[in-house]
Amino acid sequence: MPVHSSSNSTALLSACKEAFLMQLAPALRTTAELRFTQHAPTLITRLSQLYATRFADEVQLKNWCLHLMQVMADALQARPAGLQALDQQRSQQPDWFTREDRLGYCAYTDRFAGTLQGVIQRIPHLQQLGVTYLHLLPFLKARAGENDGGFAVSDFNQVEATLGSMQDLEQLTQALRESGISLCSDFILNHVADDHPWAIAARAGDAKYRDYFYHYPDRTVPDQFEATLGQVFPQVAPGNFSYIDALQSWVWTTFYPYQWDLNYSNPAVFLDMTAALLQLANRGIEVFRLDSTAFLWKRPGTTCMNQPEAHWLLQCLRCITEITMPGVLLKAEAIVATRDLPAYLGDVQGGVQECHLAYHSSLMAAAWVAVAEQNTSLISAVIAGTPQLPPNTGWLSYVRCHDDIGWNVLRPEANLQAMDVEQRLSAVSQFFAGQGDSFASGASFQASDPAAVHGTVGMAAALCGLSRATDEEQRRTAVQRQLLLYGLSFCFGGMPLIYMGDEFAQENNEDYRSVAAHQYDARWLHRPQWNAALAAQSQTAGSAAHLCSSGLQQLLQWRRKLPQLQAQAARSLLHTNSSSLLAFSRGEARAPFVFIGNFSDQPQTVILSTLAQQLASIQPTASSISRCWQTPDGEVPPDILLIPAWSQCWLIASNLSATGVN
Repeated sequence: MPVHSSSNSTALLSACKEAFLMQLAPALRTTAELRFTQHAPTLITRLSQLYATRFADEVQLKNWCLHLMQVMADALQARPAGLQALDQQRSQQPDWFTREDRLGYCAYTDRFAGTLQGVIQRIPHLQQLGVTYLHLLPFLKARAGENDGGFAVSDFNQVEATLGSMQDLEQLTQALRESGISLCSDFILNHVADDHPWAIAARAGDAKYRDYFYHYPDRTVPDQFEATLGQVFPQVAPGNFSYIDALQSWVWTTFYPYQWDLNYSNPAVFLDMTAALLQLANRGIEVFRLDSTAFLWKRPGTTCMNQPEAHWLLQCLRCITEITMPGVLLKAEAIVATRDLPAYLGDVQGGVQECHLAYHSSLMAAAWVAVAEQNTSLISAVIAGTPQLPPNTGWLSYVRCHDDIGWNVLRPEANLQAMDVEQRLSAVSQFFAGQGDSFASGASFQASDPAAVHGTVGMAAALCGLSRATDEEQRRTAVQRQLLLYGLSFCFGGMPLIYMGDEFAQENNEDYRSVAAHQYDARWLHRPQWNAALAAQSQTAGSAAHLCSSGLQQLLQWRRKLPQLQAQAARSLLHTNSSSLLAFSRGEARAPFVFIGNFSDQPQTVILSTLAQQLASIQPTASSISRCWQTPDGEVPPDILLIPAWSQCWLIASNLSATGVN
């Protein structure tokens, strides 16, 4: 009888339940049993699908599953009382992170505040913005020397010494929690550094740990895989395999030679990574950004991205956290085409839960395309291809992040247009590198062929034209572009994210070239140090920093008043008379919210009655329009809304009454 048969699965589930509950204190068992009953059937099914064939018989599979139950029970037993209380509270409000008052902020610890203790001193700044979620980029012990900005982790149980200690981490999470802010940490699922203990043991000849990685004695198998694989960093790290002398083998290294991909077909890898995640969660980390989720499973003849088993692994992690610590969120970092994104949030029809949050990278990239082309057709295609969210999930919407803007995720949508895809995306890449008649001051990333499509690096303000502005009007226009992009991210649906420095319109970090560890990675162009002088300047009326800071605060104040902007609210594209305008509604037909953005350097008009006709139960009458924010000077017909260049309008339709024009 196969080890994954129905009868065996039932017996395995029963044995796991008994083993898990027996190891818990009586006070924990009742609640734990309810959670186990709800989520364990999916967990055991997926584990059997992933690993049944890796074991000689059902006894071995059972023993491995019981070991996992021990890991889960130990984590629950060790969970601090305050975090258990948070788990209970959030279990009763599973949509807590999808509300319209949620706001994220992202920064490197050292660049934002020096150390973890320094971050505690920055909490008042976060509170002033209204931040409820802080993503600190990798702060665990990283590889000595080059480490991909901390994404080459050497030890999941240590903080990078220059940033602090595990005790500092626990103090920080406590301080943030008391301030209503959840800490998000990167959890690098796909790989570890070549000086991680597992890699060191593999080098030393330990057969157990060699099998934590993909290793091949010659190029036969790697070449078969390479035939269908892409390359992440073709200029500085071409290919997907690196020859490691100590192993006398080719090791799978998707990103850099010093980052060894973990072999998730080995159940021991899943077990150890699960234990590491649960231990970090008990330190007070409330959100895990699961890095490189699309790459977790390898299959010959494919791109080795978005494989079904990668989703099963994430679903197992979701089940495990729901059973042991349901206050913890999982966020998928899957920079993939729009059509592949929804699966990382689960399957509505199948009732399968996966991650709580996922980056909407296509939306971000398409918004920048709209800025370059002054045309919203591509972003409209992305929005049209974005389905309704599963219950209790949300998009992570953003303008910039620590990584480059990757244009290739837009190939499916760009292919729907009349223009040549390669030519179109290459032109956008060149535009933001400052070529031709461009206002942008970015740079190409991984640029080896001038005609190819490359990623773009640079701070939002620089890409929006602030660095090249020569007068007050150009500076204001650059800030308006940045506010337009942030306004879109605030209104689209999900949790918006502010990248450190964007609240002050901070420009590029040109000093990175003088730092040996950074000079070969142009992404450090948009990884600046906290600028105290610029932060102070944001209080000076008329400065670009003040225009940006006050504009963001105004938008955020409106966002927090609009329940139509919570993640689950319905979204519908609206048609306008201009290809430069993007319009969509959010919320129910009784009182929908409408976002209109002008992605062009010319004023645009909207016929309000035309919009109203697209909104069910709204009567298109001129008297139904009222404006609550300052509108441009001049006479405007009552049925016409004038939207200045690079501006946005937020409307609430209780008969289409306007809440704002900016």
